[in-house]
Amino acid sequence: MTDLDRLYEQDYPAWAAQTAALLRQRRFAELDLDHLIEDLDDMGRSQRHELVNRLRVLLAHLLKWQFQYSRLSERWADFEGRSWRNTIIEQRAALSYLMEKNPGLKRVLEDAIGESYVQAVNLAADETGLPATTFPAECPYQSGQIFSRDFYPETTG
Repeated sequence: MTDLDRLYEQDYPAWAAQTAALLRQRRFAELDLDHLIEDLDDMGRSQRHELVNRLRVLLAHLLKWQFQYSRLSERWADFEGRSWRNTIIEQRAALSYLMEKNPGLKRVLEDAIGESYVQAVNLAADETGLPATTFPAECPYQSGQIFSRDFYPETTG
């Protein structure tokens, strides 16, 4: 085990700083390549995981807005409408920031929407008590709508 291997196990921030220094100095032969590759893979998975999770929550709230909002009593509609709108706003802001800081995620956005939509349907069904078959089998929203600050789907009911 090399010194850099041990450093990875004992002090990750110091390992990361040392690895960055070695890269800047182009001292490639001294790199801990196994851990570096593992970390780069994990970073990509982590960013994609965050994208899918945030899309899941956003899409579930758009579905609830579209398919349950008009069915709520006036008192609940006021409360749920504010709550759902706040969550939609928050998730859109977080997603915009995530995409801005990680532009490579644009390549996987459509796949992430498809993956998260299945989860969003299940989440919306669990939270509303509506059967999952209430919701479309495929995502009814275009990516532009999903990210648009002004888009709220027409309510059905």
